[in-house]
Amino acid sequence: MKTQEIANNLVQWCNAGEEHKCYEQLYSPDIVSIEMEGSDHQVSRGMQEVAKKGEWWNQNFEVHSTKTSEPTVADNWFSVRHEMDITHKESGQRSQMQELGVYEVKDGKIVKEQFFYNTNG
Repeated sequence: MKTQEIANNLVQWCNAGEEHKCYEQLYSPDIVSIEMEGSDHQVSRGMQEVAKKGEWWNQNFEVHSTKTSEPTVADNWFSVRHEMDITHKESGQRSQMQELGVYEVKDGKIVKEQFFYNTNG
């Protein structure tokens, strides 16, 4: 798949609540996922670690809604804005979050993703 096609699929599936398809069909088994400094899962390598990060997220946050923007593509890179309405389960605090996701594609698969967002609450 070309970068634009991968980006379009990621947006479509995220907006349809079918993120699992991204992991199953778009990601390399050797994916590197990078969160902001200080995150519990700052760098996850491989699908097993990325799955653990997803389990942690689901244990700690209730997601009320999400929206992913149309992608901006440049060569083998693309970026999207993810918007989320979430509640932190332990505290009960509801908030709206935005993050920028930047993705690298090689050999028809996403090999790296990095997320940028405010970490100051």
